[in-house]
Amino acid sequence: HLPVILAQIQCGQNLGLSQPLYEFVHLGKGMGLFPNERCFPHVKTDDTLVVPCENCHCAQNSRGWQFSRVYPVWKGKVKEGPMACGVPVKSEPMIKVGDSKSYVIGSYVEHRLERKTIRTVAIVLRSEQVEYYCVLCCDGREFSVAASCDIHSDHFGFEYGAADITCPVPETCTTPAHVAITYRTHEGNGSLWNIQSNQPVMNQQPRRGNFPHTFTVCISAMFDYSNVLGLVQAMEMFKILGVQKVAIYKTSCDSDIQKILDYYVRQDFVDIIPWTVTSYINVSSGWIKSLSPGELHYYGQIPALTDCLYRYMYESQYVALQDLDELILPITGENWATLIHQLEMKYPHHAGFMFENNVFPIYVSSHQKPEYTPELWNNITGENILPHVYRIPQNIPEKYSNFKVIVNPRLVFRPTVHGLLQSTGGAVWVDPNIARMYHIKAVSGQKRSKSCSGAAAED
Repeated sequence: HLPVILAQIQCGQNLGLSQPLYEFVHLGKGMGLFPNERCFPHVKTDDTLVVPCENCHCAQNSRGWQFSRVYPVWKGKVKEGPMACGVPVKSEPMIKVGDSKSYVIGSYVEHRLERKTIRTVAIVLRSEQVEYYCVLCCDGREFSVAASCDIHSDHFGFEYGAADITCPVPETCTTPAHVAITYRTHEGNGSLWNIQSNQPVMNQQPRRGNFPHTFTVCISAMFDYSNVLGLVQAMEMFKILGVQKVAIYKTSCDSDIQKILDYYVRQDFVDIIPWTVTSYINVSSGWIKSLSPGELHYYGQIPALTDCLYRYMYESQYVALQDLDELILPITGENWATLIHQLEMKYPHHAGFMFENNVFPIYVSSHQKPEYTPELWNNITGENILPHVYRIPQNIPEKYSNFKVIVNPRLVFRPTVHGLLQSTGGAVWVDPNIARMYHIKAVSGQKRSKSCSGAAAED
């Protein structure tokens, strides 16, 4: 039956086989054709075919073909992924919009405006002049709607910036399950139907209560991360504080970090969102373009945070936007639940709470007690947060730098790294005697000395 198998393989049929592959070389003209001449209209000298076979002896039973070599792994034909309106569906971020310099991150139903709208979080080249369109997929039918693009103001002068591409939901397609963003330039270039991928439209049903999670932490731009001890301590501290979900936008990390992430993913405590922005855009490692060259601010942190806020808008009652080396800790309460209750009583009708940044420099480490530095941790890479109890005082209480927020995501339209750009109710400063942010980090330009240690305040 070898000729039949060869014909099926060549025609692209999925045999569903899982066995080694064997390569055969055709011996030349006059040695015969296979029954399916549609697949083999011309068999010439040195033509080769790769097929599954039980053993090498089957070559002796094939007319005109001689065994050449074996390939030990055969996975068969790759199965096609989900489709919507005849177009492949891609759920992960970074979908390129045709030949433009625009990239789609995530698409969400916007229920808070006068008219139901699709809001797509995107990264766009700010200088590019294009007209965007939403191609909505409803029950197998496509509907094209003109879209508007609003670039966020916090681009820090980089060529690319975060943006909202929005389009109204038409009466002919009230519940679009998927959307593709396409474009046309002002010169008339671009095709409205040059669609490579559809994206699921999330947040179909708004929630007012009974959220799956009370607290979600959004961690943006994990890039070349290797702090094993710090990651585990952060995850366990989040659990102690009452966090149910941590969303990490991951670009890269070492193998040990990946094992830890896999562990928490299996616990359903961590969601990993692949953040492949570096494959498309030259990102900066900082926020000052003259000091950190690149085309997009700090590994695309702002579009990642924006997407995270919308992704968990109706999954979590509150969302914290912070980094892994930062901990928002209550001073008078035990966890975030008691803290938020206290803050909402003291500061009602606000979209978010801003927590004073307190730096705990890693060059000051005074509490080397056994309970803070277990011997088991000595061979684990990363920074142990427990011995660092000295903080750099805030000399100007009215001016806080690098603060972070916990927000009600349904009251926020546009977040940024430090605070909110657009919201209902704004954000309010939290009294540092109630709660503050602990930031364990290396401080550039400072060295460990008695004067530095003596000037630090102990917590």
